[in-house]
Amino acid sequence: MFDRYRSPSCPPGFEDISLKAQQKTQKHFFKDAEVRPFSEFLTDSFGRQHNYLRISLTERCNLRCQYCMPEEGVGLSPQERLLSTEEIIRISKLFASEGVTKVRLTGGEPLVRKDLVDIIREINAIPGIDVIAMTTNGVTLARHLPKLQEAGLNLINVSLDTLVPAKFEFVTRRKGWDRVMKGIDTALDLGYKRVKVNCVVMKGLNDDEIVDFVKLTENKAVDIRFIEYMPFDGNKWNYEKFVSYQQMLDMIRSQWPELVRLQDSPGDTSKAYQVPGYAGQIGFITSMSENFCGSCNRLRLTADGNLKVCLFGNTEVSLRDAIRSGESDSQLLQIIGAAVGNKKKQHAGMFNIAKQKNRPMILIGGFLNNAGKAFKGVYNTLKLRKRHILDTFGAVMTSHLSSVHLLPSLNFRRLYRSTLVYFTNSVDYIDSKKFTHVDGRGKGKMVDVSHKQETYRIAVARGKVVLAPEAYKLVKQNKSEGGDVLTISRIAGITGAKYTSRLIPFCHNINLSEVNLTFDLNDDSHSVIITARAKTKASTGVEMEALTAVNVGALALYDMCKSVSQKNVITDVKLLHKSGGRSGTYNHDEYDD
Repeated sequence: MFDRYRSPSCPPGFEDISLKAQQKTQKHFFKDAEVRPFSEFLTDSFGRQHNYLRISLTERCNLRCQYCMPEEGVGLSPQERLLSTEEIIRISKLFASEGVTKVRLTGGEPLVRKDLVDIIREINAIPGIDVIAMTTNGVTLARHLPKLQEAGLNLINVSLDTLVPAKFEFVTRRKGWDRVMKGIDTALDLGYKRVKVNCVVMKGLNDDEIVDFVKLTENKAVDIRFIEYMPFDGNKWNYEKFVSYQQMLDMIRSQWPELVRLQDSPGDTSKAYQVPGYAGQIGFITSMSENFCGSCNRLRLTADGNLKVCLFGNTEVSLRDAIRSGESDSQLLQIIGAAVGNKKKQHAGMFNIAKQKNRPMILIGGFLNNAGKAFKGVYNTLKLRKRHILDTFGAVMTSHLSSVHLLPSLNFRRLYRSTLVYFTNSVDYIDSKKFTHVDGRGKGKMVDVSHKQETYRIAVARGKVVLAPEAYKLVKQNKSEGGDVLTISRIAGITGAKYTSRLIPFCHNINLSEVNLTFDLNDDSHSVIITARAKTKASTGVEMEALTAVNVGALALYDMCKSVSQKNVITDVKLLHKSGGRSGTYNHDEYDD
């Protein structure tokens, strides 16, 4: 099944494919007399055709590799926010219909997904998909591989950064080196040719094993691929750990001067070499020192359904949200086409990438850029390429492409959530505002937060009670004498915060881990400034609890002072700070922590 051959008509330099893949290709692409051109939706503005889709099946992993994941792990998306099997198959069919011929399943660790065999079997049945590959850490590969092979898995990449068991445990923060080696041997025994072994090289950690990895190819038909250390969130990348392709090559050639450069296949990310007479070969993935962006044919789908057109880019669009909002396949293609058309010529370079916000590698296959950048990119795509997307969206483009005017009733859905966005004639975007606690009929509702991740959340609010001079004098005197006026106000504010969900109809009942009120007296304005801080670990914020604490504390103070004067005023209640949650951190101009 996995024996490779070359057709007599195969152009020189093209990679041989399995007999099964060749038969599927003939069946799909030559059933009609006319061969269609490659999809415009999967062709970017630089002419790169994307026929390779990498799908992350899960964010979970049973290892904690240092270059991939922060030591403390990462915040995982709730299960309901991940793509379902049906959604994965629908997206795969859509991409296959537009010219994708290869699908790679990644993670996290794809083998932790219980329905992996079913996913492979269903993708294997999709017309046009010639190759199904999988990247795994190999820890449980030996146990699962026979069923995966039967379902249609063609190619395997195993991540392995060291041949020293103790060092494996250090790098991955877990045991399991012997099981990974068993997985590689099982793949070879089952007939997989050129099992690829991915090795991320880091100076001072495993660069001393490069020669040992090459020696592994003497008797094993493996393809050792040395990968330059790349920056991602949480992996503490720095140039001191970086080993370039040229440095690795020099090290190997000092041992094997006869090393031969092999012909790379179109779209290959690896520069292939072989020691003459060895069963296997080696390669170098030079993402940092010699990028291969010009021939990139890959798109990535994250486990939570976001499409990434570049591994190192932080722009993502949510196909999951589009599917769940009822978008048709043709509408999904418009979104995909706009994202692909906006793909940049190349990444920003390793030093700039290291400064950018991006997902940790394990979550690629979470972070979105702002909507303005995303939609300016969509506009630029429309401007550069006269697609039928314009007609679909009701846009009129001038002959000189100097401006775009959209019909007044036209609206675009944000590519990653359901909030509506409108283009203006000046190509700015405006978020349409809507009440989250009101449904489409204008009726009140509570927001469903069950899909949100529990995180630590803090909110700080402040308000002012301006007192009549005589009332302020008594409050100040009571405070100096250790009286209870401000103490009662503090207790009232804390109690109010605890009862927020009973006072405000659609507030969620959350467990508060901290509520505290402080009071500052201002002699110049005869005012008491009340500051409340609330903290929780929950799936929704504590802004309302902090604001309620300020208001109830202020009301308690007002109640005690009203017998002295009716001229007291509660004023200037505001949120100063919030942190935690998807919307990020907010700081008012007056906030000083």
